[in-house]
Amino acid sequence: MSGSDLNVRSGIRRLSTGLRFAALGVVVAALTACAAQQQPNADDATLERVAYRHNGPPALTLYTMINNRTGKGAHTSLMVNASERVIFDPAGSFYADVVPERDDVLFGITPGVEKAYRGSHARSTHHVVVQRLEVTPEQAQRAYQLVRANGRVPGAFCANATASILKQVPGLETLDVTFYPGKLSEQFGALPGVTTERYRENDSADLQEGLAKNNAALNAGG
Repeated sequence: MSGSDLNVRSGIRRLSTGLRFAALGVVVAALTACAAQQQPNADDATLERVAYRHNGPPALTLYTMINNRTGKGAHTSLMVNASERVIFDPAGSFYADVVPERDDVLFGITPGVEKAYRGSHARSTHHVVVQRLEVTPEQAQRAYQLVRANGRVPGAFCANATASILKQVPGLETLDVTFYPGKLSEQFGALPGVTTERYRENDSADLQEGLAKNNAALNAGG
């Protein structure tokens, strides 16, 4: 092989690597809600104390936070109703004094907490796509085990981590793993039996303000 051929191939490899890093940079910049400061892990006694079992059927609920201006997804999370109800909030921003967290999993997801979770993310700049799929108890428990075992997720990997977990649930193996919340939402929404709603609020664009407001409401028993 001539020196010129080697130079061309080397240049192509550098260009390909540069394009991959540039694409990843675009993803990271878009997923600003997937780069939150991590909360300390709760102990076993705290998790046992707040454990909540919802009386509805076993279900997986995918949340996708959508930028109202661009229509692009900004964050992905997954609520699992199994032996208890939890929210897998990978690299997420949500916090509340009454909602302990361990390894990006939120516990004690009562109806009030679920409402606060949606309401904290829905604001004048973003709305929340809520997609619910009723599953078998075995599927729900498998998803629960997977989110509990996953560990903390790096910033901008929210959709990637959620898709990777869903793909391991029996019956959902056809889902493709992606970094894009919107693409995961499209795939999930195409599954048989999924119901989709869009949740909107028109309050402050400041996410931290919404988190503080809902934290206060939960502390007051809301």
